[in-house]
Amino acid sequence: MNREDLIAPEKYNIADELKAFTDDEERVAVRWLSEDGHRREVGYAELLRRTNQYAQALLASGLNKGDRVLVILPKIPEAYMTHLACLKAGIIAVPCSEMLRAKDLTYRINHSEARAVIAFHQATEETDKITESIPSLQLKLIVGGEKDGWHSFEDLAQTQSTNYAGEQTTRDDVAFLSYTSGTTGNPKGVVHTHGWAFAHVRTAAKKWLDVRDGDVVWATAAPGWQKWIWSPFLSTITLGATAFVYQGKFEPHTYLGLLEKEKINVLCCTPTEYRLMSKVDELGSYDLPALRSTVSAGEPLNSPVIEAFKQAFEVDVRDGYGQTENTLLVGTMLDMEIKPGSMGRPTPGNEVDIINDEGEPAAIGEVGAIAVHKDCPALFREYYRDPERYQAAYRGDWYLTGDLASKDNDGYFWFEGRSDDIIISSGYTIGPFEVEDALTQHDAVKECAVVASPDKVRGNIVKAYIVLKDPDSILEKERLVKELQEHTKDLTAPYKYPRSIEFIEELPKTTSGKIRRVELRQRDKSSV
Repeated sequence: MNREDLIAPEKYNIADELKAFTDDEERVAVRWLSEDGHRREVGYAELLRRTNQYAQALLASGLNKGDRVLVILPKIPEAYMTHLACLKAGIIAVPCSEMLRAKDLTYRINHSEARAVIAFHQATEETDKITESIPSLQLKLIVGGEKDGWHSFEDLAQTQSTNYAGEQTTRDDVAFLSYTSGTTGNPKGVVHTHGWAFAHVRTAAKKWLDVRDGDVVWATAAPGWQKWIWSPFLSTITLGATAFVYQGKFEPHTYLGLLEKEKINVLCCTPTEYRLMSKVDELGSYDLPALRSTVSAGEPLNSPVIEAFKQAFEVDVRDGYGQTENTLLVGTMLDMEIKPGSMGRPTPGNEVDIINDEGEPAAIGEVGAIAVHKDCPALFREYYRDPERYQAAYRGDWYLTGDLASKDNDGYFWFEGRSDDIIISSGYTIGPFEVEDALTQHDAVKECAVVASPDKVRGNIVKAYIVLKDPDSILEKERLVKELQEHTKDLTAPYKYPRSIEFIEELPKTTSGKIRRVELRQRDKSSV
């Protein structure tokens, strides 16, 4: 596969990919199961009809092509309909997790100048808590229920036609605006086009996930994350597969039982989920003959996990690496030898390399920056309203991912660490700034620094080093730890809270006063 194979036609809308599968009324697009056993199936034909109604409802509500809309929906079929409706109407979806707090949502609404919010009826509370000025917001649509101040999206959609050709878009028109954590300051708005989606499907979905027509695909990421856009969404319904959606908590035996009962063909989990499943007693007692392709992304899997799945189910769990800013850049394809601990090789059609400080390809074994060439079709277009940050991410013609790696003689990449302070825990990407900002708002905290701390299950956890304003007055440190953790959960998404807190007298700093988080990380690793 060449770079040219990843370039979409000039006039293109990713939602149009569904048309090829809608003639068959029996073909299932989404198979949904709730934690309490309720089941629902949505066929491709029905999905398209509902998408058309939702799209026209958005336009009839006063929204226009190019407008931004926050989408806060859980693992339900309506998440597929809503995102597809935005795509068909030329409206830009801003995916948001249900775990975001009022402060997070305020920033995203104001920064994106969103004109509407679409939220599940159980996820409206934080939006309603917003007290700051949000001049752009004109419409609040609710899914699955009713609430004062919100309009029922379903009721609006029911009055619309099931036929809708869609707005004409090009490969360069914006499809998604996804926010990702930064090491300093507020989250970055990552701009992706319809052309990016085209490239992603042909690289990640076909060549790594190995999704085939008619497959049942279970990708466990939740809406609100770019990984959901990647796998549960684009990589299934654009290829005629059935997206299995389980709206329930992770539990190893539950997941393994569902893999067996639902006859899953393709599985995409976080490293943490794989690790916990691999530790189940008598793993091989589960019968998974349908399972063909298993992949993991976020961090390299350790050998025992890979070996456990190979022995129990005769499948190879293959690693993959990418970011919100791009697609799957490096991975182990189906026909490749697995080198446990390796990230794999650059994916077909994507020009990815290890770059040294001079902007040149690094030598074999030399640690450098993982970089993507600026002409890669699966690279993001820009950071929204932040050209300086966008330019700073480049070294010559190469976009720097912020991660370091080396390359062996076979072209396999080996992860060495992050060149910045981003924390990846259980598949979540967490910027230290957001956690530090929350902690310093507590009366007891003078200053703090947040870093990644190694963890056998989650890969890393969030750890906070805290300097107290008056350390002598605080006698019950254990109580204070719990208080600080709950305080953080109240101010930002709960997955970001520090699972470990250590009180210290002073933070290590440079002569210019910058916190040396690298020193704290090294200190933490040495104590493991």
